[in-house]
Amino acid sequence: MTWSILARDEAGRFGVAIASRFFAVGALCVHTRRGVGALSTQALMNPLYGPRGLDLLAGGAAPADVVKQLTAADAGRDQRQLHILPAQGRPAAWTGASCVDWCGHHLGEEFSVAGNMLAGPAVIQATAQAFIDSRGRDLAERLLAAMAAGEAAGGDKRGKQGAALRIQADEDYPQLDLRVDDHEEPLRELERLYRKSLERYQPFMACLAGRHDPVGVIDRAQIEARIARFQDEHGGQG
Repeated sequence: MTWSILARDEAGRFGVAIASRFFAVGALCVHTRRGVGALSTQALMNPLYGPRGLDLLAGGAAPADVVKQLTAADAGRDQRQLHILPAQGRPAAWTGASCVDWCGHHLGEEFSVAGNMLAGPAVIQATAQAFIDSRGRDLAERLLAAMAAGEAAGGDKRGKQGAALRIQADEDYPQLDLRVDDHEEPLRELERLYRKSLERYQPFMACLAGRHDPVGVIDRAQIEARIARFQDEHGGQG
């Protein structure tokens, strides 16, 4: 009922984009952890895969072994779809034998795409190719472009409803976490929210307390100055 792309960039950030004919698809499917990896649990999803899978990755297990351990312990594994992207190395995936056609996955060097209940294999292929073709752009924009290509290739064969985008950088909280829970054009709305985040939200988030600065920027004039610089650097999108 869903397709998604997991990816990482040269700065060590993880990105996830997901879309589905399902309400609030970003609520329980998507999981990320700083310095560890990204995971999406789909089809008849098992939300327990997220924390457990990332714990296993953090403990040194290879992605393929994480997939094996999670699915081996789950009597519902044939109804599940799962893909995992680690901080380093290749991703791994599982598409259960009882997932609804079209279903499958594609594993790249620094990204993976997986989906079920899709219009056909072209959805996965188009998503992957658009991500590859967008090298040089910001990770979030690459993910949005990839999902737009997948939608143009047919997307979820049941229609559209929810979408989400998450970027995990070097903090224990996401750098960007956007959700469209119920919309006639969820990916277009997700793109609009991303553009809106460039106005003030993204530069403001960069001022918050974090691992390397437990106080953050608390002078409001400095915050406004940083927001203004960010807007200038991004072509006045703010």
